[in-house]
Amino acid sequence: MSILKAENICKSFGNTEVLKNISFTMEKGEALTLIGSSGSGKTTLLRCLNFLETPDSGRITVHGDVLFDSENTGNVSEKELRRRRLHFGMVFQNFNLFPQYTALENVMLARQLIAREQPDFKNNKKAIMEEIESEAHELLKKMGLSNREGNYPHQLSGGQCQRVAIARALAMKPDILCFDEPTSALDPELTGEVLKVIRGLAESDTTMIIVTHEMSFAHDVSDEIIFMDNGYIVEKGTPQQLMDDPQEERTKQFLSHYADTNS
Repeated sequence: MSILKAENICKSFGNTEVLKNISFTMEKGEALTLIGSSGSGKTTLLRCLNFLETPDSGRITVHGDVLFDSENTGNVSEKELRRRRLHFGMVFQNFNLFPQYTALENVMLARQLIAREQPDFKNNKKAIMEEIESEAHELLKKMGLSNREGNYPHQLSGGQCQRVAIARALAMKPDILCFDEPTSALDPELTGEVLKVIRGLAESDTTMIIVTHEMSFAHDVSDEIIFMDNGYIVEKGTPQQLMDDPQEERTKQFLSHYADTNS
């Protein structure tokens, strides 16, 4: 069974159609990359999957659990929305760390808030909090940030902030980790350290959806690539199929632009 199945996802803002019948599936451990020009719908698709936006129509299923079905919507409570979002971890372009909390506290915060809602929290508070803190230490160590746990975001470089944001997303133990252009807010010299972390996650079979303009990185890290244009999926395939031997003229035009800028 596929871990994620998106069927005929449509989304409009006013009279502007941003997503037009988007359908794809993902398997566990797969790294899927979305490429395309700015405004092609990539970020909106991520936001619909994370329920930061509500699709106008379509169906989203994770592990066979129907999270959204436009034919059977009804009223969705905030608690139910939070439950659906837990399937996805989101790493934003601009980190979105809380400036008043240290790196360690940023990683722990969401887990702590969710733990407080559990019925057994009061009876097991100490053990639960110790487990959350221990896992946060391990995640920051994995990100190469053990010596930065007590630093606040303003005391960290952009690359370090993004690695804290990745640790925070992983702390929620999502089924699918989503990256929305994770290096776009970074100086070029800091981009490599974040891409190295994502590459390591791919090698450890973390299920990921990545929106990026880093074409060589997309080629190296992806199991499948989707090229989007004007709200449509124009072409999809392995990196070798889509980037080395594209079939659609629009895909060829897009990739030739990157070839020109990198030559």
